[in-house]
Amino acid sequence: MSFFPGGDPEPGDALSCDAIEHLIIPSSRDIGGFAVRRALPTARRRMVGPFIFFDRMGPAVLTGGAALDVKPHPHIGLSTVTYLFDGAIRHRDSLGTEMVIRPGDVNLMTAGRGIVHSERSPEEMRGGELSISGLQTWLALPDTLEEIDPSFAHVSNTELPVITDHGIRARLVMGHFGGATSPVPQFSDTLYVDLALEPSCSAPFDAAWEERAIYVLDGAIEIAGDRFGPDRLLVLRPGDAITMTAGETGARLMLFGGESMPTRRHIWWNFVSSSRERIEQAKAEWRTGRFDIVPGDEEEFVPLPGA
Repeated sequence: MSFFPGGDPEPGDALSCDAIEHLIIPSSRDIGGFAVRRALPTARRRMVGPFIFFDRMGPAVLTGGAALDVKPHPHIGLSTVTYLFDGAIRHRDSLGTEMVIRPGDVNLMTAGRGIVHSERSPEEMRGGELSISGLQTWLALPDTLEEIDPSFAHVSNTELPVITDHGIRARLVMGHFGGATSPVPQFSDTLYVDLALEPSCSAPFDAAWEERAIYVLDGAIEIAGDRFGPDRLLVLRPGDAITMTAGETGARLMLFGGESMPTRRHIWWNFVSSSRERIEQAKAEWRTGRFDIVPGDEEEFVPLPGA
């Protein structure tokens, strides 16, 4: 998805819990009839592990003929991870990929040296009510892999490991967790887990990963006496294991993080790179039409901002 314009998310209130380094309140922007909440990047926290971008789409129902229509746009230096809770999106890209993603599926598109893609509501589903809810995150690629050939991987919801234990249900989107391994490819140590807790149920989150965060999707959790409701991003301090306890209605969370990037990443629009010069090159290439086209979606595109 394109890097929608919008302000930085805001820091939250001071906490009594020492295990939480930052509380971030996502900024919200209306995009074509539904809300997108951006939790990363922020002025105070640019990344968590390889995650450099974290957007929550919806939940929303599009009516009156409205649909999701993200026109073809470019990326470099990153992998996009699309994970849906509700609805469907047709992905097309300059590799010739065409894939409809549905709830619980994962689309991993690795831009590397450059890719163009579009994301639209499927044509066969238009004309009625269209629900949309999900997450799109971007993962920065390691220094040695920033210019690899672009690629695309789709993993269906039935292929993702699911771990259940006494009121805990975890679907492993990426990485290793609870003794299971996700089949979704990764380029650096990455953690991404969809975790549901029944009312008053507790679950640990150990310190095995260099950087970790929790995004509260629904319900509320308590950590060391502090309570956090929906659409809050909690960045945890390294080395501190914690326990999360769901409130009286339960909770649904995304746990994410992994290995930190050893060098700084720059982000501008849809481009991520360790080199500002490489981003300037990508801007010039998009402005002058040197990226590949998207077969089946050649008529429209998103112009370079400010061009």
